[in-house]
Amino acid sequence: MKLYGYFRSSAAYRCRIALNLKGIPHDIEYIHLTKDGGQQKTDAYRKINPQALVPSLAIEGETLTQSLAIIEYLEEIHPGMPLLPKDPVTRAKIRAFALAIACEIHPVNNLRVLGYLKTTLKHDQSTVDAWYRHWVETGLAACEAMLPQATGPYCFGATPTLADVVLVPQLANARRFKSDLSACPRLVAIDAECNKLKAFADAAPAAQKDAEG
Repeated sequence: MKLYGYFRSSAAYRCRIALNLKGIPHDIEYIHLTKDGGQQKTDAYRKINPQALVPSLAIEGETLTQSLAIIEYLEEIHPGMPLLPKDPVTRAKIRAFALAIACEIHPVNNLRVLGYLKTTLKHDQSTVDAWYRHWVETGLAACEAMLPQATGPYCFGATPTLADVVLVPQLANARRFKSDLSACPRLVAIDAECNKLKAFADAAPAAQKDAEG
């Protein structure tokens, strides 16, 4: 099993966490998203992932794309350390939380969008950063409100779930852009608890072989 990723990609970060939590052996091939004009745009990589995005997961002659689809696949083939509970209502709420980040916050702030704002629409860096922070801050405030009332060290209780797997990479990126996280103190506390776990710490951008300053 081989994961194609990039140390700063929050989508690839999610997959690294899930693989680590489930203890699934895997190799990582690093695809630099800015070097050489973006290695994800090469013909060779487009044969792996036609969207020219990371992550991709190569498995037994097949390739899977899209981080949440990859994680759901891992959940199905390796049910140990489940990331989704059996209760259908809680499962739906956890999926909704994860999708609020992966489908609402992340798409308007990924590298392609930020690059388009700067290079094509000619916005300066401060304007691009303000765009990023606006969508992150409003989106995470909504996610804070989506947390259950019951307290627990993680988003939905005593063990990490898909919600935590998606949350931690988004908070890492939020901090990189100096976002104001004062509206989501529970998310910040949950992130701190998650990062005490080896599975999360080993998946962090700074721990990757392709990490840069």
